[in-house]
Amino acid sequence: MSKEQRLNSEDRHFFSLLAEIIFSNPFSPERSKVEALLGRTSASYFHPQEHQLVMVIPALEYRLAALAERGITSVEQIAEADRPLLQYAFLYLVYHNFTDHFDDLIRAQLNLGMEPARVLFFDDLAGALQQRGFSDREILRYMELFYQFRRAYFFIARALVGDSPSMRRLRHALWNNVFTCDVRLYGEHLWDRMEDFSTLLLGETGTGKGTAAAAIGRTGLIPYDPRKSSFKSSFMENFIAINLAEFPESLIESELFGHRKGAFTGAIDNHQGLFERCSSHGSLFLDEIGDVSVPVQIKLLNVLQNRVFSPVGSHETRRFEGRVIAATNHPLGELMAQGRFREDFFYRLSSDIIEVPPLRVRLQESPEELTQLVALQVQRMTGNQDGSFTEHIQRILNRSVSAEYHWPGNVRELEQMVRRIIVNGNQPVVDRQPTARDDGWLKKLQLGQLSAGEVLSGYCYRLYQELGTYENVAQKAGLDRRTAKKYIEGGRLLFAQ
Repeated sequence: MSKEQRLNSEDRHFFSLLAEIIFSNPFSPERSKVEALLGRTSASYFHPQEHQLVMVIPALEYRLAALAERGITSVEQIAEADRPLLQYAFLYLVYHNFTDHFDDLIRAQLNLGMEPARVLFFDDLAGALQQRGFSDREILRYMELFYQFRRAYFFIARALVGDSPSMRRLRHALWNNVFTCDVRLYGEHLWDRMEDFSTLLLGETGTGKGTAAAAIGRTGLIPYDPRKSSFKSSFMENFIAINLAEFPESLIESELFGHRKGAFTGAIDNHQGLFERCSSHGSLFLDEIGDVSVPVQIKLLNVLQNRVFSPVGSHETRRFEGRVIAATNHPLGELMAQGRFREDFFYRLSSDIIEVPPLRVRLQESPEELTQLVALQVQRMTGNQDGSFTEHIQRILNRSVSAEYHWPGNVRELEQMVRRIIVNGNQPVVDRQPTARDDGWLKKLQLGQLSAGEVLSGYCYRLYQELGTYENVAQKAGLDRRTAKKYIEGGRLLFAQ
């Protein structure tokens, strides 16, 4: 069959519009292009777990069947000017046909953990692409991209549920963070350069910044090794997280950069730091970046700028080739104004800034989002997908918490409430409204009848009631964990009087 066959104007228009949709953000609310492609208006809302282009599969199959009747079944049988459009159509159809296989692979990898899962369908996928005229090199490349796309859907859509505008914006931003706003740009130029794009996640404690970071960190491109019938590493291994607020100043550098034997008292052996453990296609998540000291910020800035570091007690340099994701619940503008956070470090971290919305905002925008979150939590905790059990939990929650409740602990607080309902059955959950003793403390505070210690004890205890852990109180109050615990216990005694 001659390679000079051309697409007619109608097919060219269809495949051109198809390509624009394929490479757009799947979490975009825009529907006009899909509607134009279908030649009608669709009344249904596109579910965030699936790319809206799924709707055009029947029309795509019809177009390709018509081309097959003309003898065009591979990219080699079409004129070079039209070849890219047909390539995109073939690629999307093959990808769509293997999405279930990729989802099964993702679940298998979640169960295996650090060991790369075997890929049992590669030969079938390779055969499907070979029939369409793709080379062995291209097949490997698209195998890697297909797996990356599907992981992005899996971790962005399924772990970050909610139809509120703020959550739709979050999913949209996370997809762009992984693939940029145009997958063609990413696939042609940036797939192996994303380590230069650091990400800063902002949001209150408990909003899900760690989940958002994992969605980014677990969706990096991973090379495929056909000799081992597996990808070269597990996405579970590629995402490394550390909460910097959990470590004293003296140990943070050792955890990040490693140390050599004898570098300090207690360094009885060499220790590999997180920067060294992070692979070239991995991501390092630095949670609570706003809590680190200026000297540590300077060293982190040097790693981000020069991509090299040295273990504590060594002059030998190591190269860091992974990507950095950082998060904080602190207002960095205030910290920079106070000289506690370097501006150059902020600018180096902020290739992309993503805000994770608080739960109260999400529920103000979409009250029914609470039901979606409860269903997700119940499924995670129990493996139960029975809607009646979720409805039972929801009814108890609705009786226990008013619609006006502001959820100061955000999604983390909701998670613990669901756990308490599961444990206690029909026993009501106590809504954290000020008690009579709380009111007495507030009144004494207003009248100036409390000592400084009693003020701080009461404040820390009320924070503990809202945030749930000593660590969260320490971060919020600007104290170390031991001091926060002391004041919390003092507040417990104060309110018990």
